Amino acid sequence: MNNVDERNASLSVTRHSTNPNVNLHEGFKDEDNGDGNGLTDNQNRLLHLLDLHSKKAENRNEKDIWIRKQALSVIVYEGVLADVFDYDYAPTSTLVENKRVWCNVSQEGQSDIEFLREEELINALLLSSKSYKPGVCYQISERGKSLLRYMSMREKESVDLFAHKEGTRELLKPYWDGDSYWMQAPSGFKRKSTVTETEAVSYVSSAYIPQCLRYGGRPTMSNAHKAHSSGFGAIDTIRDQELDEVITLNSVSLIVAEYIPFGSNQIVQLNNTIGSNERVQGGYLSSVLDERSCETTVEMTPELTSVNILDYTLTNHINFEAEICFPEDLGVVQIETFGISLNAEGTCFYGMQIEAVMDKIKDNISLDHLSRILVDVQQDSSQIVDSIISQRQRNLLDQIFNGDMTNRNKINLIIANEIEPHLTAEEYMDKGEFENELKQIIGDTKAAYDISEKDTLIFGGHGLLLCGPHARMWILEEDIENTERIIDCISVDPTALHNAREKMCILCKDIISLEEILGYVLEALQIMEIPPEPQEQAGRSLYQRLEIFSMRSQLVRRSMDMKKNIEGSKRYLSMLQQKANTAAEGKVELVNTTLEKNGRALEAIKKSQEETITALSMFKNHWRLYRDGYCTNATFCREFCPQQSHDLVLYQHLHLECHNYRHLENIRKNDLARSRNNRIEDLYEGKDSFREAQITIGNEVQYYRRATLRRKS
Repeated sequence: MNNVDERNASLSVTRHSTNPNVNLHEGFKDEDNGDGNGLTDNQNRLLHLLDLHSKKAENRNEKDIWIRKQALSVIVYEGVLADVFDYDYAPTSTLVENKRVWCNVSQEGQSDIEFLREEELINALLLSSKSYKPGVCYQISERGKSLLRYMSMREKESVDLFAHKEGTRELLKPYWDGDSYWMQAPSGFKRKSTVTETEAVSYVSSAYIPQCLRYGGRPTMSNAHKAHSSGFGAIDTIRDQELDEVITLNSVSLIVAEYIPFGSNQIVQLNNTIGSNERVQGGYLSSVLDERSCETTVEMTPELTSVNILDYTLTNHINFEAEICFPEDLGVVQIETFGISLNAEGTCFYGMQIEAVMDKIKDNISLDHLSRILVDVQQDSSQIVDSIISQRQRNLLDQIFNGDMTNRNKINLIIANEIEPHLTAEEYMDKGEFENELKQIIGDTKAAYDISEKDTLIFGGHGLLLCGPHARMWILEEDIENTERIIDCISVDPTALHNAREKMCILCKDIISLEEILGYVLEALQIMEIPPEPQEQAGRSLYQRLEIFSMRSQLVRRSMDMKKNIEGSKRYLSMLQQKANTAAEGKVELVNTTLEKNGRALEAIKKSQEETITALSMFKNHWRLYRDGYCTNATFCREFCPQQSHDLVLYQHLHLECHNYRHLENIRKNDLARSRNNRIEDLYEGKDSFREAQITIGNEVQYYRRATLRRKS
């Protein structure tokens, strides 16, 4: 091996490995030993998997092959199920072709990919996509290929077995059909992947609403006495039976938050909907729309929600408990009660206190189980609130989330009295097993702070973890550009004008909805109260880290910027409407010109038909005179043809036919000849055109010639 290859193959590893027992500075060993290149078994297999799905072009005629991050995540998940990768996985909200989907993602696998990028063993390509979210693609580098020489054949074969169709060398590649992922081979073989199927866990929860959101009323009810139910007869449905529980939490409270366009009128309507003003408050709620309210009975599925009012004001807020009564899978026990707080400024909170998860009561809650509970909370909270808000609010949410409001993402806040093991904030951000565990519940970690000696605050892409005692404007702009392209095709596409007008109507509706949503946001920012800074040191530290004042000013600036974007889109759409009207007027003018031209052509055709009818009438009269012997051949042609002197061809054909008929004059005294003349007249009488009569008479001449010859013989 030359010196260049040795330099490429050697690694200088400083970050935390996912396998702490592997020494990354051992150097190279025998080829059969997978650890000879300084990588862990998982990293070696991941590198070989990337080598199978990517390729660098060797000349200008070839093309580079890259594998997308989401597709690689699906393949890694399949590898976890096949026991090829020793990773955990957890459901994560992912955007696939502008559709929000819960996918099982291995954070440890993502961490190893980032490690391979840091060591320049794989290349990364950043792309823009239709979802307006930057996409990442991967390709093995030359340095990574050189390291694969030292990977054992046994390790490569273990990857090849699950990456190819069984018994063949056909590589299985994931593809998205709009609802789920499939693993497909070039021959057409495919099997459905379970990467979008989230697993349910048994748990018991009580309603939880922070005291700062309460305005009197009774306290929430506790289900602590039912905590044992989650462990009694419950079945663990997680497909990966070897979960690595690195971090556990004690006494966990969950708050899932989102923004819904609300106003005072919507709060009044909501209070009326759930019966806040009635003598007996609350009851059961359902998302089913009653379309036959005059009938005696109604039938529906037992998927209901029990609502109990805690406190409310008529125009400002409402707090209530909601107990979920949805049926669960066999072996899954879920006693699920939410505390829901809805406010006039649009802030919506769904909270619960975790009483037990599986056989763990109150404490030692695994983050793997908690990540699956969060999925359940997000989905069920959407069903609850969608059943009580107005149809107009549902339309606005559908507008914000591009027709996929049921799968909208929310912000998670996890509060725990204690975290085990208790480390400093810096130690949790280790780019290894601790950080990978935290990513399962709050997404990509952004920062971590020590609020006090016992309190830690961790920020993530999908939420926050506190331990101790959102793209619609881009889609609108693309729709406007697509409409302009349709308008440009009006001259060649008959349906373009109709399609463009339909799309402009939809765009007008979208802009009106966006303006309404922006109005709700600006109003909420004006009436939102900033809480005062706490007196104690831990509270002041938390207050400073949350940067509430700075966040509010940022939201105001972004909202004003959004307002300018909407105004620009309105002017752009107005220009398109004028352009469409101009194109429509041009199309009408073109149609009128074409109609005028066609009218002149029809007039010429009519004139020609009249001349033809006149010629046929004259020919018919002269033919009768010639047949009866009142005129000779020359007289017939002289009398008829000069009037049609403009048509020389017609004259020649008439002269020829008259010559033929003079030959027939010699046999007129015969009965057969007389019969022939009568037949010619009969045939001619029924013809509509001169040419058709001419052809018919010619055929009859030939017929009588042959008859005469046969008779003479």
